[in-house]
Amino acid sequence: MAKCKYCGTEVLWVKEDNKNVPVESDGTQHKCEVYSKMRSSMKKMDRGTLSPEEIAKYEQGINNKK
Repeated sequence: MAKCKYCGTEVLWVKEDNKNVPVESDGTQHKCEVYSKMRSSMKKMDRGTLSPEEIAKYEQGINNKK
């Protein structure tokens, strides 16, 4: 069994409809509260509020990592 990266719960991965779904030991689908809280608190940037220079800077940074 694997552990959830966020909350540490033991999960088993099951294939359903061409998707891998995490299932807890009691047979229910694993829905991680820690992960959902983390995703909702992430800073979201609206592309319309950035200047073209800032967008070019971010794109250049992404391309330089490769």
